[in-house]
Amino acid sequence: MFRIYSRTCIRCRRRDRFGGGLPISWDNPVGFSEMKGPAKSELFRELPSVDEVLRVPEVGALASVHGTAAVADAARAVMARLRAEVASGLLDSPALQLALGGMCDAVEEQLRQALGYSLRPVINATGVILHTNLGRAPLAETAFAHIRETSARYSNLEFDIEDGTRGKRDVHVERLFRRVLSYGTAEAAASANISTIVVNNNAAAVLLALNTLADGGEVIVSRGELVEIGGSFRIPDVMAKSGATLREVGTTNRTRTADYEQAINERTRLLLRVHRSNFEITGFTEQASVSELVALARRRGVPLMEDLGSGALVDLQNFGITGEPSVLDSLRAGVDVVTYSGDKLLGGAQAGLISGRAELVRRMRSNSLFRALRVDKLTYAALESTLLAYVKRDHDAIPTLRMMRLSKEEIGRRAETIASEVRSSRLQVEVIDGESVIGGGAAPSSVLPTRLLALHCAGLSADELAARLRTSDPPVIARVDEGRVLLDLRTVFADQDRAIVASLGRISA
Repeated sequence: MFRIYSRTCIRCRRRDRFGGGLPISWDNPVGFSEMKGPAKSELFRELPSVDEVLRVPEVGALASVHGTAAVADAARAVMARLRAEVASGLLDSPALQLALGGMCDAVEEQLRQALGYSLRPVINATGVILHTNLGRAPLAETAFAHIRETSARYSNLEFDIEDGTRGKRDVHVERLFRRVLSYGTAEAAASANISTIVVNNNAAAVLLALNTLADGGEVIVSRGELVEIGGSFRIPDVMAKSGATLREVGTTNRTRTADYEQAINERTRLLLRVHRSNFEITGFTEQASVSELVALARRRGVPLMEDLGSGALVDLQNFGITGEPSVLDSLRAGVDVVTYSGDKLLGGAQAGLISGRAELVRRMRSNSLFRALRVDKLTYAALESTLLAYVKRDHDAIPTLRMMRLSKEEIGRRAETIASEVRSSRLQVEVIDGESVIGGGAAPSSVLPTRLLALHCAGLSADELAARLRTSDPPVIARVDEGRVLLDLRTVFADQDRAIVASLGRISA
């Protein structure tokens, strides 16, 4: 049923227009009590037409802002709901008059819902840094600026300014990848033969690489690495679409280098290693090392490809995170092709990145699939800016890396400040120890120590309190654990702390 706040009843105006009836408005509640309870057919006759609604001055004012067509659609939607409620018996005559009295508010609310953005910013207070459902890696401020300056007007996306001829869009990040993947004199020498191309996500990167290097042939992979990534996408399915045939070796928990070697035959086109970034196998296990597979690939003349998934460009052990190899680690070890994501540990926009031996990457660039999977100027602008931060070693400019570097003490001080500003007998706020996680299928066993805001609100269950936070403006996304709502400020930007205080204040009131 509609919530009524103010404004003169349209039904009363209709009566005045047609010469009869008691003028009933929000200021005349007596009029409602004088009404009888007519049958449904009479209630339907009480409803104004859409044209009558549009002739109301307040509704007309909405049309001058949002356009007549949009306001008419909103009015139709409101009237359709009213008819449905009358038909279901939810409205009697007094309730219908209340609803009609708030028609302008209802039309305005419908307009907000219809014309507002569905994709909207939220406050991620879950402590999951790469939260897939919340857009994974937030972009650096410099990335926004570069997107604005290169996308609001024209750019040299595929134009060589010096020669005045058509250029290639991937040159904008190729030079930066060479720099990022060439720290140190030994790496610089090795990277001279390393190229990188960009597609729209890592699944596309795997698809393009497999199709280019193994279409019609076999790809050897360990059974323990046949992973399923987000959205129910499975490596075997991607491989099937690429035209390559899967050749499984070893067992779920143990695969040796000898298993790969015994499976190599005249149809073998590629050895594939998939980083188990979103799960762990512990106990009685064995996995062929990268160096062992590189040696085997060289000895048998078969390329080795590694799907890293998350794709860190720095050594994460400096952040207290173990078990997550970097792209440079793989290339330095001699892997021929590495695929990884742009919007996970790299901290940029969604993209699939392929780095490896120049001649192999060149073949992928010539594949017709590359054009179908390529990215646009927005992605290149965001990626170029993010890579520049790596070149400058300005890791704090990249939100994902900055969040990982935050200490428990820093987070605790912010949590204590927020807790001290929430003064309510109804809402209890406690600061407790906790753990943050990386998320995004990266480093599943690594956690980062943090301090949490633990909330309990009288009269509300934890799920109800979490729902109230989600309906705040902006929405605050928390996690619920052991009957308490937990807020982890590691994933909350410092300038969002005030919004959390305001949301808690409204809920506690």
